[in-house]
Amino acid sequence: MKAALVALLLAPASAGAFELVQPIDCTLGETCFIQQYTDRDPGPGARDFTCGSLAYDGHKGTDFALPDDAAMQAGVTVRAAAAGMVKGVRDGMPDIRANDPAAPPLEGRDCGNGLVIDHGDGWETQYCHMRQGSVRVRSGDRVAEGHMLGLVGLSGYTEFPHLHLSVRHAGAVIDPFATSDLSTCGATQADLWRDDIAYQPGGFVAAGFATAIPDYAMINAGTVTSPDVQAPALVFWANLFGTRAGDRLHLVLTGPEGEIAAQDVALDRTQARAMRAIGRKLRGAGWPAGNYDGIASLQRDGRQIARISARLTLP
Repeated sequence: MKAALVALLLAPASAGAFELVQPIDCTLGETCFIQQYTDRDPGPGARDFTCGSLAYDGHKGTDFALPDDAAMQAGVTVRAAAAGMVKGVRDGMPDIRANDPAAPPLEGRDCGNGLVIDHGDGWETQYCHMRQGSVRVRSGDRVAEGHMLGLVGLSGYTEFPHLHLSVRHAGAVIDPFATSDLSTCGATQADLWRDDIAYQPGGFVAAGFATAIPDYAMINAGTVTSPDVQAPALVFWANLFGTRAGDRLHLVLTGPEGEIAAQDVALDRTQARAMRAIGRKLRGAGWPAGNYDGIASLQRDGRQIARISARLTLP
Protein backbone atom coordinates (compact mmCIF):
# COMPACT_ATOMS: atom_id res chain seq x y z
CA MET A 1 0.00 0.00 0.00
CA LYS A 2 2.79 2.43 0.95
CA ALA A 3 4.68 1.75 -2.32
CA ALA A 4 1.49 2.33 -4.31
CA LEU A 5 0.91 5.65 -2.54
CA VAL A 6 4.46 6.84 -3.30
CA ALA A 7 4.05 5.84 -6.95
CA LEU A 8 0.80 7.81 -7.11
CA LEU A 9 2.46 10.91 -5.61
CA LEU A 10 5.25 10.78 -8.15
CA ALA A 11 3.13 9.98 -11.19
CA PRO A 12 3.19 12.78 -13.80
CA ALA A 13 -0.04 14.60 -14.49
CA SER A 14 -1.76 14.00 -17.80
CA ALA A 15 -1.56 16.79 -20.37
CA GLY A 16 -5.19 17.73 -19.73
CA ALA A 17 -4.84 17.87 -15.95
CA PHE A 18 -1.35 19.26 -15.44
CA GLU A 19 -1.24 21.81 -12.64
CA LEU A 20 1.31 23.63 -10.51
CA VAL A 21 1.71 24.77 -6.92
CA GLN A 22 3.63 27.88 -5.89
CA PRO A 23 7.34 26.97 -6.20
CA ILE A 24 8.69 29.26 -3.48
CA ASP A 25 8.11 29.46 0.29
CA CYS A 26 6.91 33.03 0.67
CA THR A 27 3.72 35.07 0.92
CA LEU A 28 3.08 36.97 -2.29
CA GLY A 29 2.44 40.63 -1.61
CA GLU A 30 4.17 40.44 1.77
CA THR A 31 7.52 38.62 1.73
CA CYS A 32 7.86 38.27 -2.04
CA PHE A 33 6.24 39.46 -5.26
CA ILE A 34 6.17 38.66 -8.98
CA GLN A 35 8.56 41.04 -10.73
CA GLN A 36 8.12 39.77 -14.31
CA TYR A 37 5.78 37.48 -16.21
CA THR A 38 6.20 35.66 -19.53
CA ASP A 39 6.42 38.04 -22.50
CA ARG A 40 3.35 37.73 -24.74
CA ASP A 41 4.34 40.32 -27.35
CA PRO A 42 5.56 38.61 -30.55
CA GLY A 43 7.40 41.78 -31.63
CA PRO A 44 10.17 43.85 -30.04
CA GLY A 45 7.89 45.13 -27.25
CA ALA A 46 6.83 43.33 -24.08
CA ARG A 47 3.55 42.68 -22.31
CA ASP A 48 2.34 40.27 -19.65
CA PHE A 49 -0.76 38.08 -19.83
CA THR A 50 -3.01 41.00 -18.83
CA CYS A 51 -1.43 43.18 -21.57
CA GLY A 52 0.35 45.01 -18.75
CA SER A 53 4.01 46.03 -18.57
CA LEU A 54 5.36 43.40 -16.12
CA ALA A 55 7.50 41.62 -18.69
CA TYR A 56 10.53 42.32 -20.85
CA ASP A 57 11.19 41.37 -24.45
CA GLY A 58 11.74 37.65 -24.81
CA HIS A 59 11.20 36.75 -21.14
CA LYS A 60 10.26 33.07 -20.97
CA GLY A 61 9.15 32.57 -17.38
CA THR A 62 7.83 33.96 -14.12
CA ASP A 63 10.12 35.77 -11.66
CA PHE A 64 9.23 35.31 -7.98
CA ALA A 65 11.36 38.04 -6.37
CA LEU A 66 12.57 38.68 -2.82
CA PRO A 67 12.76 42.24 -1.41
CA ASP A 68 16.53 42.24 -0.82
CA ASP A 69 19.72 40.25 -0.32
CA ALA A 70 19.09 39.99 3.43
CA ALA A 71 15.94 37.97 2.74
CA MET A 72 17.96 35.74 0.41
CA GLN A 73 20.64 35.18 3.04
CA ALA A 74 18.00 34.27 5.60
CA GLY A 75 17.02 31.44 3.25
CA VAL A 76 13.86 31.04 1.16
CA THR A 77 13.05 27.52 -0.03
CA VAL A 78 12.44 26.58 -3.67
CA ARG A 79 10.01 23.68 -4.08
CA ALA A 80 8.96 21.41 -6.93
CA ALA A 81 5.87 22.89 -8.58
CA ALA A 82 4.74 19.38 -9.57
CA ALA A 83 5.92 15.79 -9.18
CA GLY A 84 8.45 14.40 -11.64
CA MET A 85 12.03 13.35 -12.32
CA VAL A 86 15.04 15.66 -12.16
CA LYS A 87 16.75 15.60 -15.55
CA GLY A 88 19.51 18.18 -15.17
CA VAL A 89 21.22 20.11 -12.36
CA ARG A 90 23.83 22.86 -12.06
CA ASP A 91 25.33 24.31 -8.87
CA GLY A 92 28.52 26.12 -7.89
CA MET A 93 27.98 29.50 -9.59
CA PRO A 94 28.44 32.53 -7.30
CA ASP A 95 25.60 34.71 -6.04
CA ILE A 96 26.57 37.98 -7.68
CA ARG A 97 24.69 40.49 -9.81
CA ALA A 98 25.34 40.19 -13.52
CA ASN A 99 26.16 43.91 -13.74
CA ASP A 100 28.82 43.65 -11.02
CA PRO A 101 32.33 44.10 -12.52
CA ALA A 102 33.46 41.11 -10.47
CA ALA A 103 30.84 38.80 -11.98
CA PRO A 104 32.35 35.86 -13.90
CA PRO A 105 31.50 35.34 -17.59
CA LEU A 106 28.25 33.43 -17.95
CA GLU A 107 29.16 31.61 -21.17
CA GLY A 108 25.60 30.50 -21.82
CA ARG A 109 24.81 29.82 -18.16
CA ASP A 110 22.28 32.63 -17.77
CA CYS A 111 20.04 30.40 -15.62
CA GLY A 112 22.77 30.20 -12.98
CA ASN A 113 22.35 27.42 -10.47
CA GLY A 114 19.20 25.43 -11.09
CA LEU A 115 17.54 22.34 -12.48
CA VAL A 116 14.90 20.93 -14.82
CA ILE A 117 12.13 18.54 -13.81
CA ASP A 118 10.45 16.24 -16.33
CA HIS A 119 6.80 15.74 -15.35
CA GLY A 120 5.89 13.37 -18.17
CA ASP A 121 3.56 13.84 -21.15
CA GLY A 122 5.91 16.51 -22.51
CA TRP A 123 5.72 18.83 -19.47
CA GLU A 124 8.87 20.36 -17.95
CA THR A 125 9.62 23.04 -15.36
CA GLN A 126 12.96 24.82 -14.97
CA TYR A 127 14.18 26.60 -11.81
CA CYS A 128 16.88 29.29 -12.17
CA HIS A 129 19.11 31.63 -10.12
CA MET A 130 19.28 29.38 -7.08
CA ARG A 131 21.73 30.03 -4.25
CA GLN A 132 25.23 28.62 -4.60
CA GLY A 133 25.61 25.29 -2.82
CA SER A 134 21.91 25.01 -2.01
CA VAL A 135 20.64 22.58 -4.67
CA ARG A 136 19.41 19.48 -2.82
CA VAL A 137 18.64 17.10 -5.70
CA ARG A 138 20.57 15.26 -8.40
CA SER A 139 19.81 14.14 -11.93
CA GLY A 140 17.63 11.04 -11.87
CA ASP A 141 15.99 11.85 -8.53
CA ARG A 142 12.22 11.52 -8.38
CA VAL A 143 10.56 14.33 -6.46
CA ALA A 144 7.05 14.77 -5.14
CA GLU A 145 5.09 17.99 -5.49
CA GLY A 146 6.44 20.48 -2.93
CA HIS A 147 9.76 18.66 -2.49
CA MET A 148 12.57 21.02 -1.38
CA LEU A 149 14.90 21.69 -4.31
CA GLY A 150 17.16 24.34 -2.75
CA LEU A 151 17.14 28.05 -1.94
CA VAL A 152 16.45 31.27 -3.84
CA GLY A 153 19.69 32.94 -4.94
CA LEU A 154 21.38 35.51 -7.14
CA SER A 155 23.32 33.33 -9.58
CA GLY A 156 23.44 33.67 -13.35
CA TYR A 157 22.07 36.58 -15.34
CA THR A 158 20.10 38.50 -12.72
CA GLU A 159 20.15 41.80 -10.86
CA PHE A 160 17.97 40.85 -7.87
CA PRO A 161 17.42 37.66 -5.82
CA HIS A 162 14.59 35.67 -7.29
CA LEU A 163 13.39 32.34 -8.61
CA HIS A 164 12.81 32.23 -12.35
CA LEU A 165 10.32 29.48 -13.19
CA SER A 166 9.94 28.36 -16.80
CA VAL A 167 7.21 25.98 -17.96
CA ARG A 168 7.38 24.06 -21.25
CA HIS A 169 5.20 21.55 -23.04
CA ALA A 170 6.64 19.55 -25.93
CA GLY A 171 9.51 22.05 -25.95
CA ALA A 172 7.25 25.11 -26.32
CA VAL A 173 7.17 27.88 -23.71
CA ILE A 174 3.91 27.94 -21.71
CA ASP A 175 2.76 30.88 -19.61
CA PRO A 176 1.35 29.28 -16.44
CA PHE A 177 -0.98 32.27 -15.97
CA ALA A 178 -2.58 31.94 -19.42
CA THR A 179 -2.01 28.78 -21.43
CA SER A 180 -3.26 30.09 -24.80
CA ASP A 181 -1.17 31.34 -27.73
CA LEU A 182 1.67 33.56 -26.44
CA SER A 183 0.82 36.20 -29.06
CA THR A 184 -2.42 37.02 -27.22
CA CYS A 185 -3.18 38.74 -23.93
CA GLY A 186 -6.01 40.28 -21.97
CA ALA A 187 -8.81 37.79 -22.51
CA THR A 188 -9.92 35.44 -19.73
CA GLN A 189 -7.74 32.37 -20.12
CA ALA A 190 -7.09 29.08 -18.34
CA ASP A 191 -4.06 28.88 -16.06
CA LEU A 192 -2.05 26.04 -14.54
CA TRP A 193 -2.13 27.10 -10.87
CA ARG A 194 -3.98 24.85 -8.43
CA ASP A 195 -4.54 27.84 -6.13
CA ASP A 196 -5.29 31.29 -7.48
CA ILE A 197 -2.32 33.67 -7.63
CA ALA A 198 -3.56 37.25 -7.76
CA TYR A 199 -2.06 39.58 -10.34
CA GLN A 200 -0.44 42.68 -8.84
CA PRO A 201 0.14 45.28 -11.60
CA GLY A 202 2.86 47.08 -9.65
CA GLY A 203 3.46 48.05 -6.07
CA PHE A 204 5.97 48.15 -3.25
CA VAL A 205 8.94 45.96 -2.53
CA ALA A 206 9.73 47.44 0.89
CA ALA A 207 9.75 50.68 2.88
CA GLY A 208 11.66 51.98 5.87
CA PHE A 209 13.58 54.78 7.53
CA ALA A 210 17.10 56.10 7.04
CA THR A 211 19.42 58.89 8.19
CA ALA A 212 19.75 60.19 4.60
CA ILE A 213 18.34 59.34 1.20
CA PRO A 214 19.63 55.76 0.97
CA ASP A 215 21.89 54.43 -1.72
CA TYR A 216 19.99 51.96 -3.89
CA ALA A 217 22.71 49.35 -3.37
CA MET A 218 22.00 49.46 0.37
CA ILE A 219 18.27 48.99 -0.26
CA ASN A 220 19.03 45.99 -2.49
CA ALA A 221 21.28 44.56 0.19
CA GLY A 222 18.79 45.20 3.01
CA THR A 223 21.40 47.10 5.04
CA VAL A 224 19.85 50.58 5.39
CA THR A 225 20.66 52.06 8.85
CA SER A 226 17.63 53.26 10.83
CA PRO A 227 17.80 56.68 12.55
CA ASP A 228 18.25 57.24 16.27
CA VAL A 229 17.40 60.35 18.32
CA GLN A 230 20.60 62.09 17.20
CA ALA A 231 20.29 61.26 13.49
CA PRO A 232 21.19 64.22 11.24
CA ALA A 233 18.00 63.62 9.25
CA LEU A 234 14.89 61.49 9.34
CA VAL A 235 14.03 59.98 5.95
CA PHE A 236 11.17 57.70 4.90
CA TRP A 237 11.88 55.69 1.73
CA ALA A 238 9.80 53.36 -0.44
CA ASN A 239 11.09 50.84 -2.97
CA LEU A 240 8.66 50.16 -5.84
CA PHE A 241 8.29 47.67 -8.68
CA GLY A 242 6.38 47.75 -11.95
CA THR A 243 5.85 51.51 -12.11
CA ARG A 244 4.42 53.04 -15.28
CA ALA A 245 4.81 56.49 -16.76
CA GLY A 246 1.87 58.51 -15.48
CA ASP A 247 1.63 56.79 -12.08
CA ARG A 248 1.42 59.03 -9.01
CA LEU A 249 3.17 58.29 -5.73
CA HIS A 250 2.04 59.95 -2.50
CA LEU A 251 4.45 59.95 0.45
CA VAL A 252 3.65 61.15 3.99
CA LEU A 253 5.94 61.20 7.04
CA THR A 254 4.49 62.01 10.46
CA GLY A 255 5.92 62.06 13.98
CA PRO A 256 4.74 62.58 17.57
CA GLU A 257 4.33 66.32 16.86
CA GLY A 258 2.44 65.92 13.57
CA GLU A 259 3.34 65.99 9.88
CA ILE A 260 7.05 66.18 9.07
CA ALA A 261 6.96 65.97 5.28
CA ALA A 262 4.60 65.08 2.44
CA GLN A 263 5.05 64.86 -1.31
CA ASP A 264 2.99 63.91 -4.35
CA VAL A 265 5.27 62.63 -7.12
CA ALA A 266 4.38 62.12 -10.79
CA LEU A 267 6.38 59.17 -12.13
CA ASP A 268 7.58 59.83 -15.67
CA ARG A 269 9.07 56.45 -16.57
CA THR A 270 8.05 52.81 -16.78
CA GLN A 271 10.56 50.96 -14.58
CA ALA A 272 11.06 47.49 -13.16
CA ARG A 273 12.31 49.02 -9.89
CA ALA A 274 12.27 52.58 -8.52
CA MET A 275 12.90 54.31 -5.19
CA ARG A 276 11.60 57.58 -3.75
CA ALA A 277 12.12 59.22 -0.36
CA ILE A 278 11.07 62.22 1.74
CA GLY A 279 12.38 63.59 5.01
CA ARG A 280 13.70 66.48 7.05
CA LYS A 281 16.99 67.48 8.62
CA LEU A 282 17.35 67.65 12.41
CA ARG A 283 16.56 71.16 13.66
CA GLY A 284 17.18 70.82 17.39
CA ALA A 285 19.09 68.79 19.94
CA GLY A 286 17.38 65.56 18.97
CA TRP A 287 14.25 63.98 17.58
CA PRO A 288 11.29 63.83 20.00
CA ALA A 289 10.54 60.45 21.52
CA GLY A 290 7.60 58.55 20.08
CA ASN A 291 6.32 56.92 16.92
CA TYR A 292 7.22 58.04 13.40
CA ASP A 293 5.02 56.72 10.60
CA GLY A 294 5.66 56.63 6.87
CA ILE A 295 2.90 55.89 4.36
CA ALA A 296 3.29 55.49 0.61
CA SER A 297 0.48 54.93 -1.86
CA LEU A 298 0.73 54.27 -5.59
CA GLN A 299 -2.07 55.45 -7.88
CA ARG A 300 -2.71 54.48 -11.47
CA ASP A 301 -5.46 55.89 -13.67
CA GLY A 302 -7.00 57.63 -10.68
CA ARG A 303 -7.16 54.66 -8.32
CA GLN A 304 -4.86 53.30 -5.65
CA ILE A 305 -3.22 50.03 -6.67
CA ALA A 306 -0.83 49.59 -3.73
CA ARG A 307 -0.04 50.96 -0.29
CA ILE A 308 2.73 50.37 2.24
CA SER A 309 3.54 51.75 5.68
CA ALA A 310 6.42 51.62 8.13
CA ARG A 311 6.86 52.71 11.75
CA LEU A 312 9.95 53.85 13.65
CA THR A 313 9.83 54.20 17.44
CA LEU A 314 12.39 56.43 19.11
CA PRO A 315 12.89 56.15 22.89
